[in-house]
Amino acid sequence: MEFDWTPEEREYRDNVRRLVDEVVAEDWRLVPRPRSAKSDERAKVVQFCAALRDRGWLTPHWPSEYGGSDASAWMHVILGEELWSVGEPRGPQYMSVNWIGPAIMANGTEDQKREHLTRIAAGEAFWCQGFSEPDAGSDLASLRTTAVRDGDEYVINGQKIWTSHTQLAEWCFLLARTDSEVAKHKGISIFLFPMDTPGVEVRRVPNVAGESSFAEVFLTDVRVGESARLGEENGGWGIVRQALQYERVGAPRWERASRVLDALAAWANEHGRLDEPDVQRLLGQAKASCEAARLLAYSVIDERAKGLPPSPQAYAARVGMVRCERLVAEASMEILGELSVDADSLSGANYYPTMTAGVAAGAYEIQLNLVATMLLGLPRS
Repeated sequence: MEFDWTPEEREYRDNVRRLVDEVVAEDWRLVPRPRSAKSDERAKVVQFCAALRDRGWLTPHWPSEYGGSDASAWMHVILGEELWSVGEPRGPQYMSVNWIGPAIMANGTEDQKREHLTRIAAGEAFWCQGFSEPDAGSDLASLRTTAVRDGDEYVINGQKIWTSHTQLAEWCFLLARTDSEVAKHKGISIFLFPMDTPGVEVRRVPNVAGESSFAEVFLTDVRVGESARLGEENGGWGIVRQALQYERVGAPRWERASRVLDALAAWANEHGRLDEPDVQRLLGQAKASCEAARLLAYSVIDERAKGLPPSPQAYAARVGMVRCERLVAEASMEILGELSVDADSLSGANYYPTMTAGVAAGAYEIQLNLVATMLLGLPRS
């Protein structure tokens, strides 16, 4: 694998950086506490995504027939690195662009593609994912939300939790059980439906991480047509597994961690502590972890660029990303000491995201189990 950038890719990165400098407001930048969903965030996200769209940069890796420019997967990761380095100004749109749109491309009907892909490519669609449940988080296939057929409709009942971006979401990408008589992985279907469908209730989940985007979603006799189902009935597990392969490296968190680490090193230098052995050790370990996470993720992007099917390497990449974020956060806590108790400090602002990083796109411990069995060939306990 050759990870050097071509002249075209370097130019693209420079252009994205210039756009970020021109458009992204200072209060959306790296150091402040991660943004929560606010009344004005939707307008800011739409504005920024429109600027990307107008330059052909919002979905560069998509096929041209769906609003993309047939660019390589490397262009997509360059875009992600530059945007995550300043706090991801695409908001929930990164999720739509990264895996929801491609899942609809690969499995949707022509009507579903027309309805959803055009709006995603225009930066106008806001989605949430209805995956985790109170008793089915790490073991996603154990979900209990049901979708029961009633003529040409399905009646959905159940509860989802840790559903992000619900305050802004117009549509939900939902997993529900459509057959309880078969193996748990084989009885799951996917539904796409508006969040204002009768019977959908959203309750915000306050949490110590300060991210108010999380919510519980209660579904009571929610009726959706057969046209809302994505793919075949009971065929949802294969779709979501492929989608999560994209999600696990869709957010280049290693770039944000690296930028935080640079700021931490600058602080240590400014305060005369950069020569301390313990500080150098903490910074060195965290830097090595960031670079390891980057290379693991790049190996997955390399597979995509070559048109190879998703591999278990994505699990290792996800572990690397979570680990590097945690090491940077721990280093900042130790180096800054008592200053870390200030939630708006460099340490406080960047410790909070690490508390949820190990849960999103599959729990960290589950990823370790998958690495053990699928990459190392170890037996299940």
